[in-house]
Amino acid sequence: MSDRVTDLTLAEQASLTSGGTAWTTTAVRDVVRSLHLSDGPHGLRRAQDESLLSAGVPATCFPPAVTSGSTWDPALVRRMGTALAREASALGVDVILGPGINIKRSPLCGRNFEYFSEDPHVSGVMGAALVEGIQSLGVGACVKHFAVNNQETDRMRVSADVDERTLRELYLSAFEHVVREAGPYTVMASYNRINGVYACENLWLLTQVLRQEWGFDGLVMSDWGAVDDRAAALAAGLDLQMPPDGTDRQVVAAVEDGRLDRAAVTAAATRVLQLRERVDRAQRFDDWDVDAHHELAREAARAGAVLLKNDGGLLPLDPAAHLTVAVIGEFARTPATRATAAPE
Repeated sequence: MSDRVTDLTLAEQASLTSGGTAWTTTAVRDVVRSLHLSDGPHGLRRAQDESLLSAGVPATCFPPAVTSGSTWDPALVRRMGTALAREASALGVDVILGPGINIKRSPLCGRNFEYFSEDPHVSGVMGAALVEGIQSLGVGACVKHFAVNNQETDRMRVSADVDERTLRELYLSAFEHVVREAGPYTVMASYNRINGVYACENLWLLTQVLRQEWGFDGLVMSDWGAVDDRAAALAAGLDLQMPPDGTDRQVVAAVEDGRLDRAAVTAAATRVLQLRERVDRAQRFDDWDVDAHHELAREAARAGAVLLKNDGGLLPLDPAAHLTVAVIGEFARTPATRATAAPE
């Protein structure tokens, strides 16, 4: 199938490198069907309307990575990945957008809940286990957010300035482990700049390190809305921009006026076709055991619970004072979850 990319026009190849809707890739004639992508690693958010980023259909709400990372149990996380894949198959999802494996560097990072640990080794081992579980049924996993996505403040333009040794030993270590050990089908490039260059346009990151050094052979997609310059991103090794933004003609124009090598577009389109080939081999299921998945979620939540001992009264908690604990924020009032129901 992937060798048929040469049968496509330049415009068709360009269209394959951008989404078709907010949650699907582009379909081209009878050569390639659209692929369905879905958040996330803690419970699927399969969109009811592919043009929207919210309103998902019911699925099991598994504990987030902040909890599953605290289990120190890769086998349990692998089982959770297999359960996620079973639900993905039943809901027509080809690629699960997870796991997130950036390390925790600040308590103010808005995505800490979906990252495993402040330790790159723990993040790598747990991330590899989740990828193995998801892909054991042939559903694709997407490792994110590559790389150095350790804050949400000004995330669309901030530059994470890090020397190479620190990058490799801390910020890239978990990604390298997952790529080498678990072979994820896809990797998601992050919003931020790294040493002044957007991750989606970073040739050193996406081509030299990820593909040439680590041997990654899958597809690189952008985080949603992370691409600043389509031509520069394709030249750097980004294969799929999500979601669509109407810039396919800019890609064609960049090739025609010599700013972008046609081979970069063909390579990206080829990887989209290769991803289709991989997920088309996935096992197919019509439903899942709702009660069993609920029990697995409870098991993971129990295993990830951490009990603190207040030695020496270090924490200002006095049981005799009958203190109450306040949980503040909109998500305390309206949790970002959806009740689980049996698949239709």
